[in-house]
Amino acid sequence: MAGNSQRRNRRTSNKKGMQVGSGGQRRRGLEGKGPTPPASARKGHVKNRLANAKAKQAANRRPAPRRGGAKGTSELVVGRNPVFEALRDGVPATTLYVQQFIENDERVREALQLAADRGNINLMEAPRPELDRMTNGLNHQGLVLQVPPYEYAHPEDLAAAAFDDGEDPLIVALDGVTDPRNLGAVVRSVAAFGGHGVVVPERRAAGMTAGAWKTSAGTAARTPVARATNLTRALEGYQKAGMTVVGLAADGELELQDLEALDGPVVIVVGSEGKGLSRLVGETCDVRVRIPMPGGAESLNAGVAAGVVLWEAARRRA
Repeated sequence: MAGNSQRRNRRTSNKKGMQVGSGGQRRRGLEGKGPTPPASARKGHVKNRLANAKAKQAANRRPAPRRGGAKGTSELVVGRNPVFEALRDGVPATTLYVQQFIENDERVREALQLAADRGNINLMEAPRPELDRMTNGLNHQGLVLQVPPYEYAHPEDLAAAAFDDGEDPLIVALDGVTDPRNLGAVVRSVAAFGGHGVVVPERRAAGMTAGAWKTSAGTAARTPVARATNLTRALEGYQKAGMTVVGLAADGELELQDLEALDGPVVIVVGSEGKGLSRLVGETCDVRVRIPMPGGAESLNAGVAAGVVLWEAARRRA
């Protein structure tokens, strides 16, 4: 019994007494600190200094152009021939509505085939009363094409894109032009002669409708059109960017061939055929130019006038 008591005491005496803990500090000290940051993020490293220098250079560059100008409104093209021509001429469309039990003539078949060939136009069958309601009672002849809203650029985008490409901007601004076909013709001329876009006022002016798209002969898909809330302010913004604003006027102080600004950054402002340039826009122009017309015509429509000046600008820049 005595031996057992001694063995128990021996075991008891070998146990460690209570100790003050570290509160988890030692364990946390052994934990890893995560992956080593890249050299570009380590202060004092050569790559970190290079990254900081690049960031400063980027901050000092000209700010990126403002994207996302005003949006137009959706449009309906109504009738068999107009729908067919819009599809044939590449007018953007989202949905083709076809009347139920429509008489399947050749023009209907052609329109359906063109819509199917594009692959991104929804084909919807609708009863006649529904089409009557959609078109406010117009003679739709069983076909209605929905054209999506046009996404206008911001006026600053046009000049910024040209400068970014190392080119002198060549822009046409329309003042009081209300015929979409004239707008489409100007867009076509801008594309043909290497221009960088068209600017139109937000109010009392033609917009990029289906008619403008058709007249542009497809060039509207690659030539941006910007919409300005205030055309005079947009022109003043171009002047601050170093561009010359040239107004076309029958009583201009210079003839086109005497204008030296066409080979540099320039905005050509075209007024309506009847009224010409508005007073404020005319006063904002740096110079007003007339197109010689030996035939005796008093004026040219906007599309023709813009085409003449754009051709002269392209000739000088060649």
